[in-house]
Amino acid sequence: MTGIIFKILIVILALQTALFAKTLNYTMKSNRTIQQSIDALDKNDTLVLSDGIYYESLINISKQLIITGSSKAIIDGNNKGGTIITISSDNVAIAGITIRNVMKSAFRDFASIKLNKVSNCRIENVTLINAFFGIYLSECSYSNIIGNKIFGNSRVESMSGNGIHLWHCKGINIFNNYIENQRDGIYFEFVSNSWITNNESAKNLRYGLHFMFSDNCSYNNNKFHSNGAGVAVMYTRNVNMQHNLFYNNWGPASYGLLLKDIRDSKIQHNTFKNNTTGIYAEGSRNIMVSDNFIGMNGWAVKILASSVNITFTRNNFVSNSFNVATNSSQNSNTFIRNYWSDYSGYDLDKNGIGDVPYHPVRLFSYLVSRNEQSIFLLHSFFIDLLDLAEKVFPSITPVALIDKEPLMKQIK
Repeated sequence: MTGIIFKILIVILALQTALFAKTLNYTMKSNRTIQQSIDALDKNDTLVLSDGIYYESLINISKQLIITGSSKAIIDGNNKGGTIITISSDNVAIAGITIRNVMKSAFRDFASIKLNKVSNCRIENVTLINAFFGIYLSECSYSNIIGNKIFGNSRVESMSGNGIHLWHCKGINIFNNYIENQRDGIYFEFVSNSWITNNESAKNLRYGLHFMFSDNCSYNNNKFHSNGAGVAVMYTRNVNMQHNLFYNNWGPASYGLLLKDIRDSKIQHNTFKNNTTGIYAEGSRNIMVSDNFIGMNGWAVKILASSVNITFTRNNFVSNSFNVATNSSQNSNTFIRNYWSDYSGYDLDKNGIGDVPYHPVRLFSYLVSRNEQSIFLLHSFFIDLLDLAEKVFPSITPVALIDKEPLMKQIK
């Protein structure tokens, strides 16, 4: 009996040893490369990079692994070789380390980290410095990009990449990242059912977020500021945009939010402040724009004749140079129960709604759109008289584009 018990204990000990081996941490040694260490690992093992600089690129992870370390564990691509880390296996995690100096190319999309046709991966708390493309996902699904810091070195668009780039992906969660000085901070193309939440995208050459052919996605609680333009959403349907900040996006063709050929979407509880144009809409339809603060912009809203059935309601329009501009004398959209800071009407029945409709399109904004140099006359007495005459006897501005029930007080 004692012999049987002893054999059982030996078997249990062997099983425990095997289990421990599968979770053994490997520490990077100076006498072998990161790729050699990865090749020596078994599935489900962890590679812990000790502090130091590792001059490597073309690292391939083709098995389920965790690679981790502190921010002082630095993989330096030394601006040569191509993509630094390629992930070609499901269930890979990279956390905590720093990656810098990926090679740039005018013809190849080299990245600090590239994920190719994988699922259930996680890139977390990684710092990318001098990124060309930062984190690049191609045909990936159900993965998380969380808490990373991406610093590009972009000067011209032709030699710049995107901070977080997704192509043909679904179910991707992009949360709490900081992206700076890329071509586009975040780029979506042919992406579905994904979320962009609590990120900050700033000082990028083109857009803070560039969104194309990507249905059924949402972006909430993000900051897009100091970019060539804040966000561009194009050729897309069913996008939910809430609680974002679009500010300080200045330039001759700069917008807080550009909408082109999108439909069936919601823009709610956002702040558009200090942009050349707060919201620009072209070829878009069936959109609800409500409960936003749109203030201190050059143009609060530019809405072209090709956009129809867009409803603006319960928005605060505050101290914009121009509230609404359009290129049509007709109107196929609805403005109802918004607050306009320059509204001079009255409310005799004290119900909080102005008794006189508000005309948000100034004649002067129409003139400026055709002769930009005339902007220098913005605060002249002559222009004030011109706008007043147009409100009383509209001849050029769209008669139907009015807010019939303007609010007397800002919406809290």
